[in-house]
Amino acid sequence: MITLAVDCMGGDHGVSVTLPACRRFLESHPDARLLLVGQPQALGAFAHERATSVAASQVVGMDDSVEEALRRKRDSSMRVAIQQVKDGAAQAAVSAGNTGALMATARYLLKTLDGIDRPAIATQIPNAQGGATTVLDLGANVDCTAEHLLQFAVMGSALVSVLKNDLRPTVGLLNVGEEAIKGSEEIKRAGELLRAAAARGDLNFVGNVEGNDIFKGAADIVVCDGFVGNVALKTIEGLASMIGGFLKEEFSRNIFTKLAATVAYPVLSALKKRMDHRRYNGAALLGLRGLVFKSHGSADALAFEQALVRAYDAARNDLLERVRTQVARAAPLLAAADISPEPATNASPGL
Repeated sequence: MITLAVDCMGGDHGVSVTLPACRRFLESHPDARLLLVGQPQALGAFAHERATSVAASQVVGMDDSVEEALRRKRDSSMRVAIQQVKDGAAQAAVSAGNTGALMATARYLLKTLDGIDRPAIATQIPNAQGGATTVLDLGANVDCTAEHLLQFAVMGSALVSVLKNDLRPTVGLLNVGEEAIKGSEEIKRAGELLRAAAARGDLNFVGNVEGNDIFKGAADIVVCDGFVGNVALKTIEGLASMIGGFLKEEFSRNIFTKLAATVAYPVLSALKKRMDHRRYNGAALLGLRGLVFKSHGSADALAFEQALVRAYDAARNDLLERVRTQVARAAPLLAAADISPEPATNASPGL
């Protein structure tokens, strides 16, 4: 059995989304168990033979500060869910709650792996190859050094090796051009570290990539700082919404636009489905001594179910041990980097 701890209270919609998603997930995963964490009155009479309620008296709001979550809400559903992972009662935790609070709480309770200074948020973005490109960081670390980007590449490689069963996934460094001489000094330094890692056989680094290469599938993994990654993610979500809005608007106009929209509908509908961020919901918080997955705060039941599936797959395929092994293999290179301690998090609250 794979056991997941679910923060049922987190996100914009709370139990109205998380509980239906949990029921659907349990129906399609007979070897999974869920620990439903939340306020007893909110969990109500949810009943399933493979679901157990775990009481938590507090809820971390989407606008709560990191300090509020850590110091004043020690019995929050978010914290109690992560505690289940720390105690070994669950193999992974899933929450749609406040990103900054989730990262800080997970880091405080679980700690980071040896050799990792900052955890990173990683998720998949659909590409033209019919698959997905894994991008990190997506908002946990706005300001990153070259050494942090190297760590992200190592952790991302471990994640994709689980997702694609590929021991040598390709890694690209997001930059303003493919040439090694382009970019800021930090990016150029990151390129040097990644090339050194590739020379040692620790990574399959293919060089710099540009923004459009994410959609082309030019690399399995694209590494960037959290500011750039979060902007890219929101742009993609906005584009998918725009396509959906276009379809709806054109069908509501005159007969000629309706005819044109009818002709274009199959192609645009397929594109909308491919770019539907709900199908890719569930971002891994990599670099911790336990598995934690972040759902989009505004996720509906379909999207939250996908986050549960991603956490389940990660636990079933032993993602944590793979990340640990990959980091240990790259330890000499990581140890050579001089990285000073950082604040708990500067995560973007918008993920």
